[in-house]
Amino acid sequence: MRMSPIANRKWMPWCALALAVLAGCGKAPEQADAAKPAAGHAEKLADGVIVHLDQGTQQVRLQAVDERIVHVTAVPDGKFELPGSLMAVKTGGATHFTVDETPDAVTLKTERLSARVSLRDGAVRFLDASGKPLLAERADGRTFQPETVEGKPYYAVRQRFESPADEAFYGLGQHQNRQMNYKGEDVELAQHNMDVGIPFVVSSRNYGLLWDNNSITRFGDAREYQPLSQSLKLYDVDGKPGGLTASYYDAGGTLKLKRVEKQPDYQYLKDLTQWPAESPAKTTGKVVWEGSIEPAVSGVHKLRLYASSYAKVWLDGKLVYDDWRQNWNPWYHNLRLPMDAGSQHKLRIEWLPNEGYLTLLHLDPLSGDEQNELSLFSEVGHAVDYYFVAGDNLDQVIAGYREITGKATLLPRWAYGFWQSRERYKTQAEILDTAKRYRELGLPLDNVVEDWSYWPEDAWGSHDFDKSRFPDAKGLVDQLHAMHVQLMISVWPKFYPTTKNYQELDAKGYIYRRNVEKGEVDWIGKGYLNAFYDPYAEEARHIYWRQIQEKLGAVGIDAWWLDASEPDTHSNLDIAERKLRMGPTALGPGGAFFNSYPLMHTTGVYDGWRRDHGDRRAFILTRSAFAGQQRNAAATWSGDVASRWSNLHDQISAGLNFSLAGIPNWTTDIGGFALEPRYEKPGAADLDEWRELNLRWFQFGAFSPLFRSHGQFPYREIYNLASPGSPVYEALAYYDRLRYRLMPYIYTLAGDTYWKDGTIMRGLAMDFPGDAKVRGIDDEYMFGPAFLVAPVTEYKATSRPVYLPAGAGWYEFHTGKYHEGGAAIQADAPLARMPLFVRAGAIVPTGPDIQYTGEKPDAPVTLLVYAGADGQFSLYEDEGTTYGYEKGRYSRIALSYDDKAKTLTIGKREGDGSGAPAKRQFVVRVIRADKANADGVDAGGDKSVEYDGTTQTVKL
Repeated sequence: MRMSPIANRKWMPWCALALAVLAGCGKAPEQADAAKPAAGHAEKLADGVIVHLDQGTQQVRLQAVDERIVHVTAVPDGKFELPGSLMAVKTGGATHFTVDETPDAVTLKTERLSARVSLRDGAVRFLDASGKPLLAERADGRTFQPETVEGKPYYAVRQRFESPADEAFYGLGQHQNRQMNYKGEDVELAQHNMDVGIPFVVSSRNYGLLWDNNSITRFGDAREYQPLSQSLKLYDVDGKPGGLTASYYDAGGTLKLKRVEKQPDYQYLKDLTQWPAESPAKTTGKVVWEGSIEPAVSGVHKLRLYASSYAKVWLDGKLVYDDWRQNWNPWYHNLRLPMDAGSQHKLRIEWLPNEGYLTLLHLDPLSGDEQNELSLFSEVGHAVDYYFVAGDNLDQVIAGYREITGKATLLPRWAYGFWQSRERYKTQAEILDTAKRYRELGLPLDNVVEDWSYWPEDAWGSHDFDKSRFPDAKGLVDQLHAMHVQLMISVWPKFYPTTKNYQELDAKGYIYRRNVEKGEVDWIGKGYLNAFYDPYAEEARHIYWRQIQEKLGAVGIDAWWLDASEPDTHSNLDIAERKLRMGPTALGPGGAFFNSYPLMHTTGVYDGWRRDHGDRRAFILTRSAFAGQQRNAAATWSGDVASRWSNLHDQISAGLNFSLAGIPNWTTDIGGFALEPRYEKPGAADLDEWRELNLRWFQFGAFSPLFRSHGQFPYREIYNLASPGSPVYEALAYYDRLRYRLMPYIYTLAGDTYWKDGTIMRGLAMDFPGDAKVRGIDDEYMFGPAFLVAPVTEYKATSRPVYLPAGAGWYEFHTGKYHEGGAAIQADAPLARMPLFVRAGAIVPTGPDIQYTGEKPDAPVTLLVYAGADGQFSLYEDEGTTYGYEKGRYSRIALSYDDKAKTLTIGKREGDGSGAPAKRQFVVRVIRADKANADGVDAGGDKSVEYDGTTQTVKL
């Protein structure tokens, strides 16, 4: 069982300690060499101030990044000789600020905020321009704990902040525990197949905190979850102390072994070696643990189930977990149980292992109100290093994150169309047949994706096509391009030692050798030795890019699918072993850089593309992400999630918080990647459910930033999910076509991610900050400023409750029916339609039916105007595939609606007009509360406008 080296230690308070430095901010040797002023003195810097405190050599540095952003670095030894940040491209540099010193504090002040350092304890407080408090460190909240990692000195670091009871927290990346508002929650940031750690948290109080640390980080409770027996008394089914009763059954239900165990202890590969020889349940059968647990302290106790395959958990007789996950990809599920000290509570776990994994972990309640604070802890570091970002709203806060870490690069327009993928197209012919079939059926498509194993079986990492299955890779790409279809291809950071690419990287010291030294083979064929490369060396990144460019880029591949970028060197290893197998890196131990691998990996590929592909836009899809990755044209998908309704629901909050963490492009495997066994050869009932699950997920996918179908067999093509002409097929086709009809709106949202630091998939708290009821909603969201999306996540549901936020009126998109906001309704959800609402005042530009995003660029644009409130939108267009937008080559047309005057103003074109016709027809269509319409297409009262780039006003 994994044990944290700091789990049960007392934290060392802020004090003078020897410090070797590594993460977080730009080098400043001139500061370190300066003679230290007297205690309590402020040392002015070009972009901030160093505050020397009374307690030994402790120091706090404040750097102004701009008027809304302050960079805070605290060190215990007075040295700021820290290497450059991996995530931040801007660590300071602002010069418009003042520094004021009093006997009690040193204050750095910009036009928009102040950062005040107490000279008594070093705690930092942030206030707005009027002096209103925004955030405050706790007086005793900064701690350093000495650690040795692979023989090198580091610290585990933690910073705690005060938080009022009504505050809500979002962001932190993508997490699969159905957590929306993190207030009072625990979140571990540790890259995993389905979990993405981004150390940026935003608050309902309109600030954000970017924590500059590359190691495993915990929000909330800094302690690591522990085995049950660590902090609970366990009793068997007969009430005897010492452990739980474990019963092992064979497939026929015959009891094979009964014994007392202190813990269900099958969490990692190493734990499976202790499986009892008497039991066949590891592959076929069932295990049951039952008994009672007794806490030593009172409060709300935290339990964390880690499981794959079928598992059920009962607490005090209540079923609290009943789910399935593929056996090779377990994940966590959080449970809470109020318990009084000395009380006993029944526990029962049933599990069908199927060679899977399971454990149940526990933590006692935190004392006082600590659980509800804003707290960030990292396992390995050298400084407390973070950026405070203030804003008037969460959009400004996210813009501040991107100022620090880099602007989001605009993806090619075709990336926002529909992608068809499967695990996997085994031949060149299968790929071409898929594209042809979509075109024959008139189903819009922009991208086909080739997953792993197009190479010869024994040559992973060669980047060669298996000629027997892919005889003409360039011809394949050319034929797809002739059909206006792009090809994205899967490329891993993984190599077999027999390949020349491995040997070239290894000769330079750029291969993580431990996997090979351990004799670890993968799951392909007979199993092959393999290892991952080290992207922390610039030369290694150059070599990796050259290798994929020479073999794949040269044939015209359009985009890169960078799979396993956590990196997943071998699934189900314990965390300590994972750290060893992803290092040592060129910059230090793997544990010190645990979360940053995807950033460095995508950096090399993006930089290489920009260098070698001229003006052609890059596009990367990756399974993991880290702060700053938006600057690398990198989108992320949610990993190998399961084909379960529960997983569909989980994706909503996962995608929302990923977007709130500052990275705008995200997607999922529509239908779930891994199939529950009953869907592999389904009977009639299971086939109906399979189709409905895919349809409901497809509806959600159509209103995700990126729209992508992928998964294991059965095949996921629309025509393979259901027969043409069937109700399910027609509904799938409807949403595919609707996505393309909305492309003028969607591509504007995409353009705004660059031009306005926009967010496409939006938590309701972003747009309705004054409505406290939206803060915890985990199954609704805004798609841009206009659409409220309410996916259906239950089988056979034909309606679902929807809360319509206060402060707006709402139209049902599919009927035109109007509702006032601030109330919950039971929304109709027939199989063919997902509840979808449009905000009053919205202006939604739509286009014609098209087969790919670049078709009919000169077609009329229909502007759907939803009456009932004033509204604005700004239609954005460019060439769609080049970087001309960076040089001013684009078109933007401001649209504004005056509800009282019933007029629409189409503004003067901005930019040089690239990507848009010089003259265009706009059709204006008004949707009003007193006139129902279907999907905005039969509202009537159309007005046609011939637009020539000058301002025009239309009376409606």
